[in-house]
Amino acid sequence: MKENQKRFSLRTSILPALMMLSLLQISSPSYAEPPSQSILPKDSRVPGGIAVIPLQEASSSVKFNGKNVLKIQDNNKKHWAIIGIPLHQKTGPTQYSIDGKEAEFLVADKAYKEQYLTVKRKHSNPPEDQIKRIQKESRLSKIAFTTFSDINQDKTYQSFLLPAKGPISSPFGLKRFFNEQARRPHSGIDIAAARGSDIIAPADGEVILTGDFFFNGNSIFIDHGQGLITLYCHMDELNIAIGDNVKAGDIIGKVGSTGRATGPHLHWTVSLNNNRIEPLLFIDSQ
Repeated sequence: MKENQKRFSLRTSILPALMMLSLLQISSPSYAEPPSQSILPKDSRVPGGIAVIPLQEASSSVKFNGKNVLKIQDNNKKHWAIIGIPLHQKTGPTQYSIDGKEAEFLVADKAYKEQYLTVKRKHSNPPEDQIKRIQKESRLSKIAFTTFSDINQDKTYQSFLLPAKGPISSPFGLKRFFNEQARRPHSGIDIAAARGSDIIAPADGEVILTGDFFFNGNSIFIDHGQGLITLYCHMDELNIAIGDNVKAGDIIGKVGSTGRATGPHLHWTVSLNNNRIEPLLFIDSQ
């Protein structure tokens, strides 16, 4: 009898505690949830990806291939270096420097898809009378892609918006063959948006180059600061000019099929420290 009384006493003392613990778990779901995450580009250490590296000091000097790289502050006021990895990067240990000291990160392999297209000969092999024009446009593009400014340097990192509405018809890094001739891997993504639909700025920046290019058609380059440059191609209409400042969501033009294009779409390139990288790494999927 005494043993039964002890068991009952034990149960009556434990049950309220268990009920209280259960109530605490129900009323305080934050205990089971992860802490708030920093909004950052997605770390993807592959050719055509990015390395997101934490920094102890905002003033740290970070260089990759001898050039300064993008440094950002997240929404938790932590600081990061964002390194663009070229598509031709070899896999394995990859060197960079921080405050003059050598460091490294590992680059993993990634197999990109292949695509074979038949296009008009004049676009596959441009005529001789267009070579000087193409060379000039190439020089202008290089100047734009190698721009390194202090735009947005003191702002909290701003994840990108998708610049047009539509499915991705051609992914980044695609190995392309025009009329069975190998071409450079696809340096951006193609968004299959309807002709005349809006193209918006994915983030704050400044327009540094526009023009009608032989291959890319009507195009816009936007500088988002510290070597982060975006390019928009094959547009039917440009709504902004060189020197204009844009905010995320501003309409910058209309979708078209100018230049070398088989139909209406937006080709969107993201370049970081003059390396073309996967644009979707800058889109916040949270």
